[in-house]
Amino acid sequence: MQPILSLAGVGKTYKSGHRALEAVDLEIHKGEIFALLGPNGAGKTTMISIVCGIVNPSEGTITVDGHDAVRDYKKARAMIGLVPQELSVDMFETVIATARFSRRLFGRAPDDGYIEQLLKDLSLWDKRDSKIMALSGGMKRRVLIAKALSHEPDILFLDEPTAGVDVSLRRDMWKLIGRLRERGVTIILTTHYIEEAEEMADRVGVINNGRLLLVDEKSALMKKLGKREMDIALVEPMTTVPGALSEWDLELVDEGHKLRYTFDAQAERTGIPSLLRKLGDLDIGFKDLETSKSSLEDIFVDLVSEREQEEAAL
Repeated sequence: MQPILSLAGVGKTYKSGHRALEAVDLEIHKGEIFALLGPNGAGKTTMISIVCGIVNPSEGTITVDGHDAVRDYKKARAMIGLVPQELSVDMFETVIATARFSRRLFGRAPDDGYIEQLLKDLSLWDKRDSKIMALSGGMKRRVLIAKALSHEPDILFLDEPTAGVDVSLRRDMWKLIGRLRERGVTIILTTHYIEEAEEMADRVGVINNGRLLLVDEKSALMKKLGKREMDIALVEPMTTVPGALSEWDLELVDEGHKLRYTFDAQAERTGIPSLLRKLGDLDIGFKDLETSKSSLEDIFVDLVSEREQEEAAL
């Protein structure tokens, strides 16, 4: 199946010499939700801005549903909606006029029914005649979303869409994303709320220092890179981990009432049976065992830290 969005060797170097984005190869398929994770300055916004035609790439090609994003930019751009981090609206215009104007800007025929439903979905209908300058910060963010969706795009970019917004907007946002997905809209988002990516995304990309470190199915990523932890509830608390247990990755938690063992669940031998036998040999009593897998946030932090260490060693 042909991807709806394809990046081949896309990179960006500014005149100052700063390399903001290394060559990125990425394919995204119709209807999927793709989460791009990375710390501030990692290159997330640069990558999105290039695809959306805001920033020119230094090299590489971008194809949007078969249209070259540089040579055939009008058709490519008409398929894309962007919700940026920063406000980019006329503060003296009304909410409904902003949505209608954005729709016309992309050559779409007027459709007041669609605009009305969109504003209702974003809890903006009661504010439709209000000037944007009179709205709260959360409401202004909703207007950005309405503006991005006004021309019914096939691909929606959300650049940190829920950063700093209220719980109500976040809830409405994810409900809307669910409805868009049902209609086949492809959604690419960057977020610091990793639990949202963990819940919503089909695939995850991790970017740092302008490099796309990996792209994988969310479930496969967590299976491949995820660690597991086992908490051993002790009968008697400890003050230090005995030296006889040094071959296992153990730490004391819960004020010495638990031993925490971190292990690789994909390894041929986890070390758990031998650890439990050793505890018996040492007459260390325990009353409960509890295992948990690492979260997507744990994987992200570990991966970025690992790559930073590798780069420092070069």
